[in-house]
Amino acid sequence: MAAGDIETFQRDGIWFNRIEGESRTLGSSFETQDDAVRVGRGAAAARQVQHAVRTEEGPSETGNLHDWHPRDLMN
Repeated sequence: MAAGDIETFQRDGIWFNRIEGESRTLGSSFETQDDAVRVGRGAAAARQVQHAVRTEEGPSETGNLHDWHPRDLMN
C-alpha cells in the first residue's frame, strides 16, 4: 500500500480505518468488519485511492473487492 491509501484493520476485536502512513485512525471505531469496510471503502473511493482489509495477523488473503482500487470497479 502507498501512503494515502485507506486500510481497514482490527485490534482486540474492534475495527478501525486509517490512512496509510498515519498513526491516527480515521473516524470512529466499529463493532463489525462490515461496517468498517463500508466506511473505509467509501473513504477510499472519495479520495480515489486503494482500500485494503487487514486482520491482526496481517493482510487479508481473500482477494475480495475491498482490496481493489476504486477506479478498477468502474464500468
